[in-house]
Amino acid sequence: MLLNALLDHRIIFVGGKGGVGKTTIAAAIALAVADRGRRCLLVSTDPAHSLGDIFGEPIGDAETPLGSHLWGLEIDPDAEAARHIALVKNNMKRLVHPRLYAEVDRQLDLASHAPGATEAALLERVAELMGDAGHRFDLVIFDTAPTGHTLRLLSLPDVMRAWTDGLLKHRDRSRKLGAVLKSLGGRRDKGDDLSLIDGAEGSPNESRTAQITQILTVRRGKFIRARELLVDATASAFLLVLNPDKLSILESTKALHLLGRFNVPVAAIIVNRNLPEDAGGDFLRARRLQEQTYREEIDREFGRWPRVCLPLLPHDVYGTDTLRQIAQLLVS
Repeated sequence: MLLNALLDHRIIFVGGKGGVGKTTIAAAIALAVADRGRRCLLVSTDPAHSLGDIFGEPIGDAETPLGSHLWGLEIDPDAEAARHIALVKNNMKRLVHPRLYAEVDRQLDLASHAPGATEAALLERVAELMGDAGHRFDLVIFDTAPTGHTLRLLSLPDVMRAWTDGLLKHRDRSRKLGAVLKSLGGRRDKGDDLSLIDGAEGSPNESRTAQITQILTVRRGKFIRARELLVDATASAFLLVLNPDKLSILESTKALHLLGRFNVPVAAIIVNRNLPEDAGGDFLRARRLQEQTYREEIDREFGRWPRVCLPLLPHDVYGTDTLRQIAQLLVS
């Protein structure tokens, strides 16, 4: 049974091509998990959030109770980036002379508009929430895109390591240069670049170096832990959602290939919105015949993974009653 297998994990990613029903599947599983008495956090990382629409109440960028044992969260990437930049500003101002405060603000305000800044802040939040799995929550479910955020989370530790090591080496060279100048009887003029960088009041140079090292290594550590969790089949599971149509199959095949290259465990394939067998009329019969061709292709392409097929419902997916109906189909 799919749900019982998922309950063995702490983290679930639900991904797939846009419009295949990822949010619906993620919400149905989260509700079923909560109904079994497990504390579950359902997280949307898609800027076009629809969790609140499905549950019929506003959620937003804060953990919102959605029922007994269930909370929802729609991460706002822009707000997350703003919070991240504010934190970096605060840390930087503890490490430099007050005369550089305005320059710190200017540079980081520019950085907030750089390509990738918003996504980096979002992924750091995702990494933090992954760390909450098994602690604050029994299960954290992410409604996300498979080949986007997931693979970037895998690569960020290496990017952070190169960036962190480069900064620390630069810092170490500056410190050694300062020591050489001092031993030669030189001095730093008040207001020169080195005096400004080492001029934070009330904090010795070695203490500032330790602070810089700690800030960088803690952030890098978040991504390393996230990557470890992603590739741990006992901790994380990936559900790939697709519809029985050509474009969905093609994108899902690419996603599985990429996830496989990075050893991300895929727990199951959810084939969503299948036409019911008793749907009548020439038009629906023709559509069902075409769908059957794609179902056979899905069986060939994704035969290695467990598969669950869900029918196209005769009504919109809205509210907890419909989500429980879908959850029942997932576990039956």
